[in-house]
Amino acid sequence: MALSVIIPVYNEKNTINEILIRVQAMDMVDEIIVIDDGSIDGTREILQEMDGVGPIRVVYHEKNQGKGAAVVTGIKNSEGDVILIQDADLEYDPRDYPELLKPIEEEIADVVYGSRFLGGPRRPTMFWHMVANKMLTLMTNILYDNILTDMETGYKVFRRDVVRDMTIHARRFDFEPEFTAKIMKRKVRIFEVPICFNPRDYDEGKKIKLKDAVQAVWTLIKYRFVD
Repeated sequence: MALSVIIPVYNEKNTINEILIRVQAMDMVDEIIVIDDGSIDGTREILQEMDGVGPIRVVYHEKNQGKGAAVVTGIKNSEGDVILIQDADLEYDPRDYPELLKPIEEEIADVVYGSRFLGGPRRPTMFWHMVANKMLTLMTNILYDNILTDMETGYKVFRRDVVRDMTIHARRFDFEPEFTAKIMKRKVRIFEVPICFNPRDYDEGKKIKLKDAVQAVWTLIKYRFVD
């Protein structure tokens, strides 16, 4: 299986080099699609020097559109049989790739979620952020009759066939609930595996805010009843 790693990036000049080093170090990635979502902090200039080096390809948004829009652009520009979404902020560890891919390689799953709440190593911090994540996951399970532990995880891995004819409307952090709602309605095989998680503090990174949580709730409800 050819593996495409999609990395949406917005203003990550301090981490973009390191995450690309870590992804390539896994030596199991066929292409790395970096989507620069209108960065204005110097990230774009760094990426321009790396574009075309090894498996790295960079796609540029002229203005910031949001994580969801960047992921959709990445999917459209990728060619692998399996697609893995990788955040650029070093919170998620590419050394988890083998376990994330294993259920798909063994043909027992079409989609794999890397769960931050299944007992993997993690930095214990940000209690209320965890509560918000668990509440959104609970709503997902109630609406779609499932037992996920981490709907909002940034590590989502899936066969290309799962999204070949799927239209994603999300532009911001509503990508996670929209994608989850649509794959659950399609009854594809989903697996969760524990992952390592090293979150940044609120003053270090871009966290989901109240308006994003409200949007996630509305997205979950909306796609329960419409396609």
